[in-house]
Amino acid sequence: MLTVLEAIKLSTEYLEKKGIESPRTNAELFLADIIGCKRLDLYLKFDRPVSEDERLKYREFIARRGKLEPLQYILGYVEFYGLKFFVDPSVLIPRQETEILVEKIINENKNMDSIRVLDIGTGTGNIPVSLRKNLPSFKFLTIDISSKAIDIAKKNIKLHEFEDDVEVMHFDILNGQSIEQLGKFDMIVSNPPYVDEEQYNTLQKEITEHEPKEAVSDFGDGYSFYKKISELSTQLLNPKGKIYFEVGIGQADRVKDLLADNGMSFITSHKDYLDIDRVVYGEIG
Repeated sequence: MLTVLEAIKLSTEYLEKKGIESPRTNAELFLADIIGCKRLDLYLKFDRPVSEDERLKYREFIARRGKLEPLQYILGYVEFYGLKFFVDPSVLIPRQETEILVEKIINENKNMDSIRVLDIGTGTGNIPVSLRKNLPSFKFLTIDISSKAIDIAKKNIKLHEFEDDVEVMHFDILNGQSIEQLGKFDMIVSNPPYVDEEQYNTLQKEITEHEPKEAVSDFGDGYSFYKKISELSTQLLNPKGKIYFEVGIGQADRVKDLLADNGMSFITSHKDYLDIDRVVYGEIG
């Protein structure tokens, strides 16, 4: 019977031939999920036989990954900022870059109380849930245009038992819905679709063939959401209100200009671990 070590070796070789990045890590994560253990615990189970049911499920996972389906969709979950989030093909897979945004907000606001936050384009709900976990006095309204994304966000909010602190609303911020129904906030946070149409066509197939395009690209120049949210910021924010954006590579300067054009002050950017401007911040002066 096939052992854990043999299964990992064979699957790694297969995924490597298919051009999958980090093939052994993928193979180990799949098998750990199927067996029901942590990935590192596999190293204590190398001689353990893989049952027929486990082998069949493992083969299915590996075959799907070989067709470039993202690992996170296959597993059905992802870890973000140390927390588990359910995902499916209706939502963008949370990225490590967004952890920079969350960390920045936590570090700058950990001594603040009774803050009301508007999260625009919530997807999985990873931003408000991660913030609420670390900023327990904060309250959130999180919105998305996708009803399927709303369902996933609600599922994740329930998973972490934050239903009392994170409200979810189906809302289209771009196309004329009355923003008065949203109310006023002390902070806006958004990781909006920011890939322009031309750049989108150059992305990896894992993204273009599997993740929802409307969560990746604004179908325009990449700045549609930044423009709209910046224009609405003075109507949505209380005095001294703050805004935090995640931005793509090379977008920080223009997003700063958009905030300045709409009356924001104290505008700065924050770099990620690759020295790329990843977060843009502004405040109503």
